[in-house]
Amino acid sequence: MNDREILEQLYEDMYNAMIAKDEAELLRVHDDSFVLVHMTGMKQDKKAYIHAIMGGTLNYYSARTEELKIDVYGEKAVITGRSEVTAAVFGGGKHTWRLQLSFEAKKQGSEWKLTRAEASTY
Repeated sequence: MNDREILEQLYEDMYNAMIAKDEAELLRVHDDSFVLVHMTGMKQDKKAYIHAIMGGTLNYYSARTEELKIDVYGEKAVITGRSEVTAAVFGGGKHTWRLQLSFEAKKQGSEWKLTRAEASTY
């Protein structure tokens, strides 16, 4: 697989791990420096983000990718995904959002890791 294909798979792996609450996979795809910026502007580091998924603060039920744009710049990449996501977050009810996640990723050896994500709707 080339870098673009690997990054596309990384995006899919990330959503599958969120839905399955697969902690090992979440730890694998996110770099230790990972930060998520929620739509509200709240920031979560990797540990807090994964803890929120595993503890039920962030519950993801499905994600259907509508558009995925990947730009590779050597050892860095920008991934912008637009997906229809069904989730219940921060005590709210289960809803479906058109969620855009803009990621930064970096290559470590032969493996790509997500380093930052910013969430918005579209």
